[in-house]
Amino acid sequence: MGAASEALRGVVAAPAMPASFEALFRREYSRVVAIAYRVVRDVAEAEDVAQDVFVSFYRKHPADAGYAPAWLHAAAAHTALNVIRSRERRGRRETADTVARDVPVDPAQQTEDAETRAEVRGALARIDERAAALLALRYSGLSYDEIAAALGLRRSSIGTMLRRAEDAFRKEVTR
Repeated sequence: MGAASEALRGVVAAPAMPASFEALFRREYSRVVAIAYRVVRDVAEAEDVAQDVFVSFYRKHPADAGYAPAWLHAAAAHTALNVIRSRERRGRRETADTVARDVPVDPAQQTEDAETRAEVRGALARIDERAAALLALRYSGLSYDEIAAALGLRRSSIGTMLRRAEDAFRKEVTR
């Protein structure tokens, strides 16, 4: 036996991922990332959120569960909201901005855009979690049916709840 064979003999192969989970992952990954991105506005953070969501689902649920897409969508919204909430807390603790930026083409516009994004994220972090999740899911492109399934609500109440969530959001933005 060669040295390579000797070395591999002690290595235990990781169990193969079930085909049903891989199919679920391939079907839902881009949507989960899109939902998270809509909230966190950072591709790397959105991908981290998606990874956390899929790992959590994999550990606790069967991949072929009928509720899988709804669960993943809701978890993406909630996890992303938790990311911005922790970012808000961290931002309050830190006094200096540690992120180096390139010289922008239009500094005034970039500053205004950054302030608007921060204001939106801050308002989402301050409103009720279910309201924030409703807004995150709706503005990520989910239909009323998909939102209802993701949050375990009746489809007939989604419109009213969205209007209330938007009112709460507006109130936070204008306060």
